[in-house]
Amino acid sequence: MTSPAVSVLIPVYNEMGILEAAVGDLTAGIDALGIEYELVLCENGSRDGTAEIAAELAQRLPSLRVLRYPEPNYGGALRAGILDARGRDIVCFEIDFYDVAFVEISEVLLRRYDAVIGSKRAPGARDNRPRLRRFITWGFNAFLRLAFRMKCSDTHGIKAFRADHGKRIAAECQTDADIFTTELVIRMERADLRVCELPMEIEEKRPAPINIARRVPRTLRNMLRLAIALPGSRRA
Repeated sequence: MTSPAVSVLIPVYNEMGILEAAVGDLTAGIDALGIEYELVLCENGSRDGTAEIAAELAQRLPSLRVLRYPEPNYGGALRAGILDARGRDIVCFEIDFYDVAFVEISEVLLRRYDAVIGSKRAPGARDNRPRLRRFITWGFNAFLRLAFRMKCSDTHGIKAFRADHGKRIAAECQTDADIFTTELVIRMERADLRVCELPMEIEEKRPAPINIARRVPRTLRNMLRLAIALPGSRRA
């Protein structure tokens, strides 16, 4: 079996309401680019009909496959997807936040860079989410810059990277859940990978499926785990 140029990974959890439409939109868009790809739905512990819909879609779409992760865990599912990806390059999307043009652009940029981070905080980006979510993102990234000397302006959202680098670094990561992608990006910086950022425009397609009051304490606990996993500051 020939390896595709790109593996597009999307963690999904309780997404039966939008899954089929989003997959149809995404596959139609990437098909039009003429790029050899696989779309991997990293299903993780859904309690609705997400797993069944994903399996049915995989029967109909040759470019789609489903990777099952046993429990609700975004970071754990994404890490499993990265390690299982078959493509030369890897693109990470959200089921409600993806950009087909990013696939095409990142394929060009990855000839020069090792990773491309789509940022909602970079100069030129437009973050149209509610004010509270924008403030939380600002505070979270400000803390990362202070505590870990992170250079990137964002760690959550869409990103692309060379699979060889991504698999190696993902295997080193010790956190999961909401903080996995943060550790992934910081480790990329510390490994001196060539990382570039693209400003993105983001607007919620639906109310956030998370409870902010519950997420903040959980994120604080995970930040402690991150501090243990990444002791010391980034070298100059």
